[in-house]
Formats: sequence, structure tokens, C-alpha cells
Amino acid sequence: MRSTTLCTCMMIIFATIAASPVWAKEEETAHEFCGTNIPPDEALGFVPLPEGDVFCPLIADPKAAYSFVSYVRGASSSPLGTDLGSVGIGDRFGLVRWGGPRPGEGVQISLEGSVFAQFDLNTPSYDLINADYLVSLPVTFRRGPLSARTRIYHQSSHLGDEFVLRSRIPRENFAFQSAEEILSLDEGPLRVYAGGEYFFNATPSNVETRLFHGGVELRQRASALRLGSLASVRLVAAGDVKTVKLADWETGWSVRAGFEISRAKEALHASRRWSVLGHYYDGPSPYGQFFQSDVRYYGIGLHFAL
Repeated sequence: MRSTTLCTCMMIIFATIAASPVWAKEEETAHEFCGTNIPPDEALGFVPLPEGDVFCPLIADPKAAYSFVSYVRGASSSPLGTDLGSVGIGDRFGLVRWGGPRPGEGVQISLEGSVFAQFDLNTPSYDLINADYLVSLPVTFRRGPLSARTRIYHQSSHLGDEFVLRSRIPRENFAFQSAEEILSLDEGPLRVYAGGEYFFNATPSNVETRLFHGGVELRQRASALRLGSLASVRLVAAGDVKTVKLADWETGWSVRAGFEISRAKEALHASRRWSVLGHYYDGPSPYGQFFQSDVRYYGIGLHFAL
């Protein structure tokens, strides 16, 4: 209930701000406001090894493929109940895109890889607790306000050596494949999405399960603040929900809100954006080796979009 109330309040506040006519004067090209980074010379037709993507990244998904560094304070009966340095390194390599019929639309096939690691900041050497490795082959689509992502991905998770030595926790192989489908709809500054996953070929075998995934995002289409010719600042907020059959459909709530910074005026090839986001999470652990533990954490992070 506390998580739901927090998420609802944040969404109402940011919806009011994002819809404000004061900040709605400089609307950008459709869908570029969310950072798809498709240059005009690659917007239509067949493009091998394309730049950008037609599917906007999910802001509040703890396992979205982007790079970030954050400090979070965790509360859990597991080893995650401590001060954590949470780090992600992710990138996407576009293989091919069929763009059109309008700029920013089409179908794209890419290759993505990412690593998510958690470090115990209350130990002398900042012990690595857990690391999750993901490799995926996403197929993304956009037509008007409707976009989608279909992908198969592999995840394997590993405990850190120093953490294992001091905790005496036995090593266990943890890995699975997943088939995912996400549908997304944009309406002005508002975005809603929903979908699910099916896990298979899992180790241990009781990981094989189903997952429902949904969320809502608010992102200003125009700038809240311009820092001269240096940067443009937007307000962003998002709530992400996952519920897993393995955990008796227990729900994990992820909320993030803050500021996104980009160039004041983008060139033909847009810059990567970065953001400062507050984090809140409550539910089953999103970190692989501790998937059967509940965790609550809050903190702040520096994020870099693909």
C-alpha cells in the first residue's frame, strides 16, 4: 500500500508539471523526446547497422539495458540489507532497421548486452555481492504512438569471490532464458506499457516461471530549463511493476524520478542523454542470486542512456 501511494502521488505531480502550458512551447520531433536517437539520414528505408532504436528505453525497469552508477540503502534479511553501490553497464548494437513509413517508425533487430552488479559499501574492500549478466536479441517496432519489443534473452548470475569467502555461502549455478513481449503506448508526455515473460531452460529448475510486467512514465516533451547553449533539462518520472508466479505473484514496485539532461540544441546525430534519478524499490529481489529474498531500497543514481 505504501509503495502504491508513493507511486500514485509522484505520477500526479509530474503529470501536472509535464502538461503545463508554460513548458509545452518547444515540442520536438515525434518520439525524439524520449531519446530514440535516430538521425534524419537513417529515418526511412533499409538501414544496416543503424544508429538509435524505434523503442524508447524503460526508465524504471531495474534490468533495463543502460549504464548507471547509484547509491542505495537496502533493507532485507538477505545480504542485500546494507548500503549498496549498484552499477550497470549496458549497450546496444543495431543490426538492421526497416524504417518508415514515417520518420521514427519501423522495425529493428539489435543485439544487447548488460551487466548489473551490487557492492557492499560497508566492507573494507567494497565486496562484490552479486553480478547479473544479460545478453539479448531484441526485435523492436513502432507505428505512430504504438511501439513494441520482442526479445529472447539469457541471464546468468554469480556471487563475488570475497563475499563468498567471508559469508561461507555455497556457490550455486543460477541461469535462465526468457521470452519477453512488451507493448507500449505514448500519449503526449504520458506512456503506458504492459507485457510479460516466460522463463525456460532454468538452473535450478524451479526458476521456470512466468512474469507480468507493466508500467507508466511521464516525460516532458519540452524543456523545463535551458542552461544557455549548454544543456536542456527535462523532468521525468516512472513507475514499473513486476509480479512473478514463482513468488506467489508477489509484486515488485520500482519508482524513479528526476532530471534528464541533453544538448540544448541537438545536431543531426543526437547526443546520448544522461539523468539524475531518485530510486525506490520494494518487492522480490531483482538481483539473480537472491531472487527468493524480499528487499526494499532507496537511493540516487546517475544514468546514461544508450
